[in-house]
Amino acid sequence: MLKVLQDDITTLKIDAIVNAANNSLLGGGGVDGAIHKAAGPELLEFNKTLGGCETGTAKISPGFKLPAKWIINTVGPVWQGGDAGEPELLAQCYQHSFELALENQIKTIAFPAISTGVYGYPKQAAAVVAVQQLKNYEHRFEEVIACCFSEVDVEIYERLLGSGIQAAVI
Repeated sequence: MLKVLQDDITTLKIDAIVNAANNSLLGGGGVDGAIHKAAGPELLEFNKTLGGCETGTAKISPGFKLPAKWIINTVGPVWQGGDAGEPELLAQCYQHSFELALENQIKTIAFPAISTGVYGYPKQAAAVVAVQQLKNYEHRFEEVIACCFSEVDVEIYERLLGSGIQAAVI
């Protein structure tokens, strides 16, 4: 089941939440900072052992003090106008996160709007990529959540899901 939810991703009681991390995996602003704060200092110490993460890939960490058992850290692309492989890299973030979830028998997972904060990816364009990837994988999970920070994000995701969008599979 795929659903859109406006909520604080750090409060969700599910198997895994996805963190829109930076390459160091050592914390940052936005959702990354909120997840690190809620998970506690153990997340930073654990992530120091992971050796960072390349853009478009993902690595998994325990949830520590979060209600979620796991954190899947993925690094989205910085928006450079759309001609620097951003859609492909963003799609890979979702694909690698889902594959890591499957490898770890995760049944319920929530994603933030990856790359739409300080990385500057336009919300609508990012949501098109996200929705296609969420739809590609939803049948393999009990629950897939697009966890939106703002009402604007919720409206974008709901409109795309309601339109039966047929974005290119990346």
